[in-house]
Amino acid sequence: APSEKKDTVPMPQVLASPLRPDLVRYIHTNMAKNKRQAMSVKAEAGHETCATSWRTGRAVARIPRVSGGGTHRAGQGAYGNMARGGHMFSATRTWRRWHRRVNVTQKRHAVATALAASTLPPLVMARGHRIGQGAELPLVVSDGIESM
Repeated sequence: APSEKKDTVPMPQVLASPLRPDLVRYIHTNMAKNKRQAMSVKAEAGHETCATSWRTGRAVARIPRVSGGGTHRAGQGAYGNMARGGHMFSATRTWRRWHRRVNVTQKRHAVATALAASTLPPLVMARGHRIGQGAELPLVVSDGIESM
């Protein structure tokens, strides 16, 4: 039968590591940031029109307005982040700190705690895995399983 026990082996000490979900979340979050590429908006975005404020006295907001006439664009607000066609608030820059240095020891502890979590049936089943009735965790199999 494929499910009969042949032998027992001592459980590695790493599988008894303390569970640190906070550490796993921190390491995963920061390592995921290292796959990002810098991106930004064009430096001149939102400032590609000629616009000046009409100042006070015209019962309109003091935002700069496109000069000229003969087109719908004339007199419309410009430049500001609240104006259509204006720049965005706090424009993105390529020199933002995109990547995070991750402590190697913390990485190792995160891997150890993830391995230890894989030995607890409630945690494994909570991830959606189905565990058979006779199976025990951690499940040790022979090299013959690679021929399947």
